[in-house]
Amino acid sequence: MASLQTLIPGLAILVLLSIISFSEAREFVVGGKRSSWEVPSSPDEFNKWAEANRFQIGDSIVLKYGKNDSVLEVTEADYKTCNKSNPIKSYNDGNTKITLDKSGPFFFISGAEGHCEKGQKLEIKVLSAKHGLYLAPSPVENHHHHHAPAPAPSNGGFGLRTGFMGGLAAVGFLALV
Repeated sequence: MASLQTLIPGLAILVLLSIISFSEAREFVVGGKRSSWEVPSSPDEFNKWAEANRFQIGDSIVLKYGKNDSVLEVTEADYKTCNKSNPIKSYNDGNTKITLDKSGPFFFISGAEGHCEKGQKLEIKVLSAKHGLYLAPSPVENHHHHHAPAPAPSNGGFGLRTGFMGGLAAVGFLALV
């Protein structure tokens, strides 16, 4: 059996890898393509892409588009009706990176005339840090322009990422012993 002096550095490495893995924010290029923010070939293309991914607080989305377009973050009501008149935030730099800073839904539409109506819109659902689940907003919340702050993580539940990385580190450590 390995001595305590051999086990302690290995366990320290295991803990470090677990912490790094847990805190890793990811960056998603919307649609997974070079020019990602354009009128899609099918109206639900962006939302199908979003549903195939799991977004967490701290992750970022990147939208790439030409000079005649923009990205508008809007309310759910404005998303459904493609209303561009009162955006929460507006971006027009052609290479927009948006950090998803709270759990719940985010709604984006194109600022170019007629593009939203042709399906250039996106709904992102960010999972709760506490539960690893999407938390729907309360029906009594005001959805106009104010967002409740994301709940602070309340436990050390590292989830699947840490379990995988921890297992990988443990196998590597055992191979060294």
